Amino acid sequence: MNKKLMGIGLALALIIGFGSCKPKQSAYKSVYEAAKEREMEENTVSSTPVSKPAETTPTYTSSTESVRKEKVTPVYESDANGLKAYSVVIAAMAMKPGAESLKERFGNEGYNVILARNDQGMYRVIIASYDSKEQAVAKKNEILEKYNALGDASTLRSKYGIPFNDWWILQREY
Repeated sequence: MNKKLMGIGLALALIIGFGSCKPKQSAYKSVYEAAKEREMEENTVSSTPVSKPAETTPTYTSSTESVRKEKVTPVYESDANGLKAYSVVIAAMAMKPGAESLKERFGNEGYNVILARNDQGMYRVIIASYDSKEQAVAKKNEILEKYNALGDASTLRSKYGIPFNDWWILQREY
């Protein structure tokens, strides 16, 4: 009888112990940061480095704007016609649900956001896509200046979870 009670107690302790294990945000954050760092290292080796502008002065010229070249495919068939040669990427994400959430939030503000996936499985959240680099850079500048003029530049991170100065131009490889 005593062994039976001890066994039941041990089983309950294990159930409670394992039942209360919840994934920690910091664990997800460290995995995400490691994946992002690995991706940045791969892109640095295989393409031109991306210059990041200061948060307070979002002015660029298309002749000096760096681009990152990648082979990407649209996640949704409905986005296939919208994905052009040069795209404004607002986020790179490892997990599809996060990319879809960001697409929905910017879509609610009137942007036609495209999700694309590269060969390494990273999702690119694209806010605009054009046939020319100049058009893509102009749109990037227009959007960033809009947020800056509204005083929303500092709140992009808190509102959408993306940094204001981390947007970049993607040149699509076929």
